[in-house]
Amino acid sequence: MRMTRHRAGADGTQTDGARPDAPPPDGAPVAVEDLGVVLGASTILRGVSFTVRPGEIVALLGANGSGKSTLVKSLVGVVPIAHGHARLFGQDVTARHSVPWNRIGYVPQRVTSGAGVPATALEVVVSGLIDNQRLRLPRGARRRALAALDQVGLADRAGDSVQVFSGGQHQRVLIARALVRDPDLLILDEPLAGIDKRSKDALAATLEALHARGTTILVVLHELGELGPLLERAIVLRHGRVVHDGVSPSPTAGHDAPGHDHVHPHEDAGHRPAHVPNLHVEL
Repeated sequence: MRMTRHRAGADGTQTDGARPDAPPPDGAPVAVEDLGVVLGASTILRGVSFTVRPGEIVALLGANGSGKSTLVKSLVGVVPIAHGHARLFGQDVTARHSVPWNRIGYVPQRVTSGAGVPATALEVVVSGLIDNQRLRLPRGARRRALAALDQVGLADRAGDSVQVFSGGQHQRVLIARALVRDPDLLILDEPLAGIDKRSKDALAATLEALHARGTTILVVLHELGELGPLLERAIVLRHGRVVHDGVSPSPTAGHDAPGHDHVHPHEDAGHRPAHVPNLHVEL
């Protein structure tokens, strides 16, 4: 497990051993510097800085309202940045078309059921290959989509309507949709929320295999759960600030016990700017 030296900042928060104003490594999958986000009259994030290096698997932890979902949404351009910088593979996310979106997979929170979505699992996953610049599917789209479904254990359900899928299967389809790009960076927002133990174990196995292949993973979690053993590092947010960056904290007693599950509303909202690729889909 990766160990990180810490020191207390002026406000009592914990930072890593590097100088907070040190420049991020060129081309790091994720580099955030003094990031601030303001939505309406509320300051959601303030002075957030961290770097995720190639091959790391990092959790963003925090209570509801801590700003963790807002943070990942700012990384993919769904909410605007008030000040500071967020870079993906060295490219500022506010620089419109400079970000290599084809190297990035994004799994949003699963906020609705599959009712009313007349699509098969294969069709949903194939849609992950469509971007704002090109409406045509690339060659081999079906093959790539089947391979992505195979990674999440749903290749045999490719032709089934997502209307009949469980919550856990919906989540796995969303992950396959992100994986169809064969991303170098995978960003997931609360992938364990509202799904059963079997699906959580399946998701953990998928992420473990991706991590073994060298995929960089940034995952928002309310609790460590089944992903706890995989995590090398945790960044904990409280009231929009980083209060810990290092070894994953121990889970609260009882919170990882069988049958203890959370499905929470989240404070984050926003609309996708026109320059951001269509990385979001609801099931």
